[in-house]
Formats: sequence, structure tokens, C-alpha cells
Amino acid sequence: MAAAHSSRVLNGDRYSQVTRVLYRVLFLNLAVALIKIGLGITTGAVSILSDGFHSITDAASNVVALVGVSVARRPPDANHPYGHRKYETMASIGILLFLIIVVFEVVVSAVDRVRSGTAPDVFPQGIGLMAATVVVNLLVVTYETRAGRRLKSELLLADAKHTRSDVLTSVTVLAALLGVQAGFPVLDPLAALLVAGFIGHACWQIAQVASRILSDEVVIAEDDVRDVVRSVPEVVGCHRIRTRGSPDHVFLDLHLWLDGCTPLQEAHATSHVVKDRLMARYPQIVDVVIHIEPPPAG
Repeated sequence: MAAAHSSRVLNGDRYSQVTRVLYRVLFLNLAVALIKIGLGITTGAVSILSDGFHSITDAASNVVALVGVSVARRPPDANHPYGHRKYETMASIGILLFLIIVVFEVVVSAVDRVRSGTAPDVFPQGIGLMAATVVVNLLVVTYETRAGRRLKSELLLADAKHTRSDVLTSVTVLAALLGVQAGFPVLDPLAALLVAGFIGHACWQIAQVASRILSDEVVIAEDDVRDVVRSVPEVVGCHRIRTRGSPDHVFLDLHLWLDGCTPLQEAHATSHVVKDRLMARYPQIVDVVIHIEPPPAG
């Protein structure tokens, strides 16, 4: 009971820290988005405006993530005996959907600009503001990535990837603005199309991570689990090792081989030793289910 209480406290503290990170990032993303959109409207540069809408989706994804975290932190209940952890992964899919919408909007805007041939009104101050937003985004990516790794949250890491794509798009837009100022207005819509490519790549990365979790892909290598189990002297061996979940929230079950003459009470005690060693070696494991059986004949 004490261990379970401690786990709930630690888990609750983790979610509180994730929430604080998201609120801070949300504020910065909103500020960057408003600057870009205002600058895009002022200059008429479709690349800046598209980048501004991309930043808006950064902020929107933060809101989706906050909703996901508020649900994911709920303890297990009768309808969700494994907890609500996958809601956080579902929130990362929400980020993916926002990105897909952005790709469509950017492509449409860029094609319209190529057809019209209109040149944006670029000025040095605008270029300076874009450069400043790149610096802010770099700080956000660094902060959120470090927090994601420290808290082992794929949601924060997915959101950081989203913002990282915003850094790449902003750098591309900045280069295009310099080209437009040098007399090459076609670089504005071309940069917008390149922005779509960057966002598409981020979509692919986030989809890969989410699909691995939702499809119950192996989280901890079977041989690694077996090495820990075999470190207990009374254990003859094990098989049917299965892990699933996310990197920071793993469920494990296995079949444990013990001598067929082992008394039930002693076998039960040995299974708890195995469980404790596994959870000590891999703190991300939240539950271990062990089936005790005699080793196979022969």
C-alpha cells in the first residue's frame, strides 16, 4: 500500500511538472504566432503568414496536450483498469491532426501566390523580427526537449518536434525574405512549399511514435527482462515475456519457471522478489503480472 501511494504521488508530481512546462511553452508560442501573423499581414508575405499559422498550431497543440495530460493523470478505475495513460498518446495524435491541416493550408496559400505573382513588401525590421522568433523557438525546443527527457513524456517530446519543425520553417522563411529583398519574389511561395515539407516530416515522426504505443509494440527487450529474472537463484527460467505501453509507463507479464516441488507460499515469495528486481531495474514499469509454472519437461 505504501509503495502504491508513493507511486501515485510521484506520478501526480510528474503530471504537474508536465503541465507547468506546457503552460510556459503555450505562452511563448502564442507570442511568436501573433508576431508572425502581424508581420505577415503587414508585408503581404505568404511565407511569413503561413509560418504564423504554423505557430498558432503550436499553441493549439499545447492546449490539446494540456487536455490530454488532465485526463491521463487520472488513476485507474473500473472502466480503465490499466489507467488513462494512453490519452496522453491520443493527445499527441491531436497534434498530428493539427499539423496535417497546416500542411494543406500552406500548400494552398503558396500555389495561390505563385499564380498571382504578387511580391511581398519586405523591410529590414521585418527580417529582424523573424530572426528574433527563431531564437525564441530554439529556446522553446531546448527547454521542452530537456523537460520531456527528464519526465519521460512522449507528449512533450512530440510537441518539441512540432516546435522544431517551426524553427526549420522560420529559418527557411527568413532566407526567402532575404531573397525577396534581393529581387526574387518567387522565393516567398517556394519557401511556403518547403515549409509544408518540413511539417510533413514532423507528421511522420509523431505518427511513428504514437503508432508504436497504440499497437502495443515491445517496450523492453525480452532478453533484458530474462537477465533480471535469472538473477534470482530460485528461478529455473521464464518465457512468454511481454511488454507494452509507453517508454515511461510499461506493463509487463511473464511465465516464471520454478521447481515443481516448491511450496506455494515459497513460490509466491519468489515471484515477488522477481517483481521487485524488475521494477528496481526498470522504474518505468508500473505493473508486473507473473504466472508461476514448473519448467517444461525435457
